[in-house]
Amino acid sequence: MSDMVKNLILWLVIAVVLMSVFQSFSPSESTSGQLDYTAFVQDVRRGDIREVTIDGQTITGSKRNGEAFETVMPFYDDDLLNDLIKQDVRAFGKKPEEPSFISQIFISWFPMLLLIGVWIFFMRQMQGGGGKGAMSFGKSKARLMSEDQIKTTFADVAGVDEAKEEVSELVDYLKDPSKFQRLGGKIPKGILMVGQPGTGKTLLARAIAGEAKVPFFTISGSDFVEMFVGVGASRVRDMFEQAKKAAPCIVFIDEIDAVGRQRGAGLGGGHDEREQTLNQMLVEMDGFEGNEGIIVIAATNRPDVLDPALLRPGRFDRQVVVGLPDVRGREQILKVHMRKVPIADDVEASVIARGTPGFSGADLSNLVNEAALFAARGNRRKVSMEEFEKAKDKIMMGAERKSMVMTEDEKAMTAYHEAGHAIVGRLVPEHDPVYKVSIIPRGRALGVTMYLPEQDRVSHSKQHLESMVSSLFGGRIAEAIIYGNDKVTTGASNDIERATDIARKMVTQWGLSEKMGPMLYAEEEGEVFLGRTAAKVKHMSDETARAIDEEIKLLIDRNYQRSEQILNDNLDILHAMKDALMKYETIDAKQIDDLMARRDVRPPADWSNNDSAGSDSSGNSDTKLDVNESQEPKADGAEDAEAK
Repeated sequence: MSDMVKNLILWLVIAVVLMSVFQSFSPSESTSGQLDYTAFVQDVRRGDIREVTIDGQTITGSKRNGEAFETVMPFYDDDLLNDLIKQDVRAFGKKPEEPSFISQIFISWFPMLLLIGVWIFFMRQMQGGGGKGAMSFGKSKARLMSEDQIKTTFADVAGVDEAKEEVSELVDYLKDPSKFQRLGGKIPKGILMVGQPGTGKTLLARAIAGEAKVPFFTISGSDFVEMFVGVGASRVRDMFEQAKKAAPCIVFIDEIDAVGRQRGAGLGGGHDEREQTLNQMLVEMDGFEGNEGIIVIAATNRPDVLDPALLRPGRFDRQVVVGLPDVRGREQILKVHMRKVPIADDVEASVIARGTPGFSGADLSNLVNEAALFAARGNRRKVSMEEFEKAKDKIMMGAERKSMVMTEDEKAMTAYHEAGHAIVGRLVPEHDPVYKVSIIPRGRALGVTMYLPEQDRVSHSKQHLESMVSSLFGGRIAEAIIYGNDKVTTGASNDIERATDIARKMVTQWGLSEKMGPMLYAEEEGEVFLGRTAAKVKHMSDETARAIDEEIKLLIDRNYQRSEQILNDNLDILHAMKDALMKYETIDAKQIDDLMARRDVRPPADWSNNDSAGSDSSGNSDTKLDVNESQEPKADGAEDAEAK
């Protein structure tokens, strides 16, 4: 029975009891006719009364004409009984009812019971959600899931083949422990799943439970920590006690960084409750007494903040990296999610996978869901490739802002700006191909130029990085060439910021400057934690800092001039692409091929002359944020997260 149902029943019982008590103390109302005592005595003496019932000072009865009455004796009347006997009136008496022993106890103890009930209510609130009772502070909140409750298997997990291989031996061990014990092998006590949000860490743990067919305890790291010191440690002890009884079993702790952060690292002092909880967890996993047959699986996207004692062998022996899927993995994930929706014949998962670099499993699930929603809005019976393209554009570029209205001059400037990005991106070496150009406002951008890599990148060359810097300045240079330097808008502010960031990292972190050499002048940026600032810069002299700034400016100026030269040499293409954008509002790779070959632009497949009126869906804005290139590159060997 869920907690909501229990609370509802509790409050209903309290309401019924309160109503009963109030009703017992409230005076009862009679439906009989009220009669004053004087008139009643006169009726008795006249012989109009047939029978009466005397209950204390209350007298009820009926007259000879059948009329019922009720009256109250204001004082004890000794002559009344004689009058009733003289007039031959049938008189009845009622024995006073004594309250039962239980009623007496309830009435006398009701205030105390009410106070106890209020106290229990507030203690449950302080204990937090999911409590099992007012006195269950130290009890574990881990939920035990049986074999029938978990339907997920390895067949439902795709795109993380290496991680599946790492954890598959856990299933083999749980099914046949003797296979490993014959050679003296021991299964790891703890498996730490590390990966970006949405990559499928929790899904993989659920699949392990579904394959192993053993008891599975699941809990969140935040469920251990409470406002009272020692409660979390008590819950850890109780959780492992329950797991011992169900061994062999799996204990899954989601978001373990909530309780496993490094001890003594808090700003202004430690956190006693969290540190006690962590200490107890360390002892339970590998302390004086071992816990055989209990495998702990934990998930986090912040392994850098975990306590070193938690990561040593004997506790979390193995770290399984659940990374972003490659193009083959994305195709497999899409096929898993496409089983749940009716798919048209023209849908190709491989094409969608190639066009979604950097997407996690959760992103791909959202993509399929958005495509299904588009199909439902269009009253389609199946989800076609058109809906998948719309869903991809919405996720990568944002929803169309059709309510915005821009003037023709503003639309023309936006078209020149995006055309400048596209032309430079097409003509510089090692740049990702241009996928789509649009002047329809999406999200925070008034125009969008999208690039899609031909294959997933795991590293970036110097030539590729400089080409990215050149294409970023293409929009600003196009505005300056057409309208003059005095008419350049603030639309390139985001482009300048990103280009400067790439150039600075090339010089200070990636060693791609010949003058500065392969030296680290600034560490990788990170979040504020453990007392560190967001960007930790190495100590350097003023001369070195000046040389770094000069080298960054030289790199930016070189690529700025290259971009300017490319656009001046291809002014006819710039004007033609602007005209195509003004006419069609969105052009794809095939139309861009026509423009770059100086051919007539073919119309889009779904375009008609009625569309030329367009949806003037743009508006006045001081800043145009272009979503027109991949995300910033990572260091050599890091996994590429290009999404746009």
